[in-house]
Amino acid sequence: MHSLTALFEPTSVAILGASSDAERIGGRVLRFLVEAGYKGKIYPVNKSGAAEVQGLPAYSSVSAIPGTLDQAVIVVPAGGVESALQECIAKGVKGVLVLTSGFAELGPEGRAQQDKLVAMCHAAGVRMIGPNSLGLLNVETRYFATFSVALNGLQPKPGPISLATQSGAFGSCTYAMASLRGLGFSKIAATGNEADVDVAECIDYLAEDPSTRVICAALESCRDGERLRRALLKAAAAGKPVLIMKVGRTELGAAAASTHTGSLAGNDAVFDTVFAECGAYRPQSIEEMLDIAYFCSVTGRLPSNGDMGVMTSSGGIGVLMADHAGDWGLSMSPLPESGVKATLELLPFAVAANPLDVTAQITAVADGTARSVDLMLTHGPYATVFAYLASAGLSPQRFESTIASLGALREKHPGKDMVMVMASVPEVDRRLEAIGIPVFGDPSRAVLALAGAAKMVERRKALYRMPVASAASQALGDVSTEATAKRVLGEAGLPMLPERLCATADEAAAAADGMGYPVVAKISSPDIQHKTEIGGVILHLQDAEAVRAAHATLLQRARAAVPNARIDGVLMAPMLKGGVETILGVHMDPTFGPMVMYGAGGTAVELYRDVAFASAPLDEAGARALVNRVRSSALLRGWRGAKPADEQALVNAICRLSEFAMAHADELESIDINPLVVRENGAVCLDAVIAKRAA
Repeated sequence: MHSLTALFEPTSVAILGASSDAERIGGRVLRFLVEAGYKGKIYPVNKSGAAEVQGLPAYSSVSAIPGTLDQAVIVVPAGGVESALQECIAKGVKGVLVLTSGFAELGPEGRAQQDKLVAMCHAAGVRMIGPNSLGLLNVETRYFATFSVALNGLQPKPGPISLATQSGAFGSCTYAMASLRGLGFSKIAATGNEADVDVAECIDYLAEDPSTRVICAALESCRDGERLRRALLKAAAAGKPVLIMKVGRTELGAAAASTHTGSLAGNDAVFDTVFAECGAYRPQSIEEMLDIAYFCSVTGRLPSNGDMGVMTSSGGIGVLMADHAGDWGLSMSPLPESGVKATLELLPFAVAANPLDVTAQITAVADGTARSVDLMLTHGPYATVFAYLASAGLSPQRFESTIASLGALREKHPGKDMVMVMASVPEVDRRLEAIGIPVFGDPSRAVLALAGAAKMVERRKALYRMPVASAASQALGDVSTEATAKRVLGEAGLPMLPERLCATADEAAAAADGMGYPVVAKISSPDIQHKTEIGGVILHLQDAEAVRAAHATLLQRARAAVPNARIDGVLMAPMLKGGVETILGVHMDPTFGPMVMYGAGGTAVELYRDVAFASAPLDEAGARALVNRVRSSALLRGWRGAKPADEQALVNAICRLSEFAMAHADELESIDINPLVVRENGAVCLDAVIAKRAA
C-alpha cells in the first residue's frame, strides 16, 4: 500500500473545526462531503458542545469518536493546530489534511511552528498535506475534503485525469475550467506549504493509481529534485503522460553568479531540462494542459508517432494546420501513391495530398467523410488523422450516421487515432468521446494538443537514468586561477594546450620560444575571473620582444583595474587558429544537482543564449543529444563549405566534464570552459573557471 493511500482513499474522516454555518470554511468542508455523497464515515468535531453539526452527530474531541479513524481534516485557527494534531496522532489517524493557513508563508515564526507539526507527524508515522492547503478530492469515492467555492457551482465528474498542485487557486481554476468543458477527474490534491507531502509524492502515488490515466501537475518550487525525477520516471514507466507546469520563473541567484554558466542557468531552463529528460511535458497555459490531457484521456494513449494526416473541406484550414505542424515539430508525410490513386478513384475532384482537400463536393459522396478518413488511415503512415468538418457537429441527427461510420473505423484501425475538428454541440462531443475520438472546435489547439502528446512519446525513447552512488573522490584543492582549474580538468580527461605560468618577462619569453610563435599571454589572478573585461588577454604575439612588452602591459592593466588583486603571473599558451568556439559548463543547481551546459561560446554567450542543459551524468548518446539541441551546432558540420569539426572530441569532452561534476558535486558551484575550440581533429580548452561552493 502506498504511504499516501490513507490521504486519497479514507473510509472515515473527522473534521476538526466543523461549523454549522455552511458558508464558513469549516462548514463548507463538511457540506461538500455531504452534498457529494461521500459514503465513508464523517465525524464533525466542534468544541462548542453541540450535539449535531449540519445534521450529523458531533463530537467535542477526536478521542470521543468511536472506533478507528483513517483521516482528519484540520480547519481550526492556527494557534490550535498543534493540539488538534496531537489529538489525531493519539487517536491513530494515518493521514491529516491541514487546511489552516498562518504558517511558513508568514515568515520565520510560522516556519518554526510548521516544522513542529512535521516533526510530530514523522515521529508518529502520519502523512500530512498542508498546512495552507485547499484540500483533496477523490472524485470516484466522492471524498471532497476542500473549502473551494468552485464546488458551489459545479461537481467534478469521475474521469481518468488527476491533478496535483501546490497552489490551491491554480487547482480550483484548473478543475473548474476542466469541469465546464466536460472533463472528468480521478484525484485532485492541493499540497499548500508542502511541510510533508509534496507534488512529487502525489505524482508517485498517481503513477500507481489504476484510476488515473493522465497526470496534471503544477509547481511553484521543488525542495527534492531527486524525488521529483523518480516520480516522473515512474509515471513514464507506467505509460502515464505527465503534464507539469512550473510557475514563478525565478533567477536562482543569477545576479550573484560568477560564471557564464551560473548566469545562463538563472532562468528556469533547468526545470525545462529535467521535465524533458523524465518524459514529461511542460504546457504554457492551463488551456494547453487541459487540451493535451483531454486528447490523451479520450484516445486512451499517446500517439505512436508525430506524423499527422489532415482531411479537410477547406484548403485554408488545412494550410493553417500544416503551418502549426511545422511550428510545433510534427511531420506531415505526403500521401503515398497508393493513397493518391485510391483517393482519386473515390473523389476525382479532390486534391489528393496531405492535407487532403475533399472540397465541398464531399457531401455528394455517400458516407464521404468516413471513407475519406479511411483512405488516410489505410494508406498513410499517420498515427493521427484530423478531419475538419466545419459545422457538421451542430446537427446531431444528421451526424448520427457519420458517428456510426467513425466508430467502425476506430475498430478497423485500432492502433491509430482520429480527431474531429468542427463546431459541435455537447451531445455530439460526448458520443464521439465515448468511442475514443476527441473533438476540438479550434484547429490550432487540436494540433498543439497532438504536438504535446507526440513530444512525450519522443522523450520516452531516451529517459534519464538515475545515477548510482559512487565512492568519494579526492578533494579539488586550489582551483582559483585558470592555470589551476585547467590542471584539474586536464587530469580529468579534458583536452588542454601545453601552457606555462610565468612570473617574469624573461620566463615568459623563454616559454614562448619553446612553444613557437605566435603565442597568447593572459593575466593569472584568483581575483580576476573574466580577463577580457580588463584587457587581460593579448593575442598574436610574434616574438620575444612582444612577449616581454605584453607581460608588463598585463601586470599594469591588472593593477589598474583591480588594485588589490593577487597576481600569480602571466600564463603563456600557443596561439590557436581556426575551429569552432563552443562553451562547456556545469551549474550546480540547488534542487537538481549538477547540470551540464553546452552551447555557442565566446564573449557574447549571454547575449545569444544559444545553450542547452542536461543532467549529469551523461553517456555518449546523452552528450550527442545535448549537442543536437543547440542551433549553432550546425557550424560543427561543415557550414557553408567549411570542413567538419571533430564532433566526437566534443562529445568526449562533455562526458569527461559530466563525470568530473558528479565526482565533485559536493564542492562545486559552477564551471566554465569558454571557449572550448572544436577543430578538424580534436578539441582544446582555451579558458577555464571553476567556482567552488562557499564553505
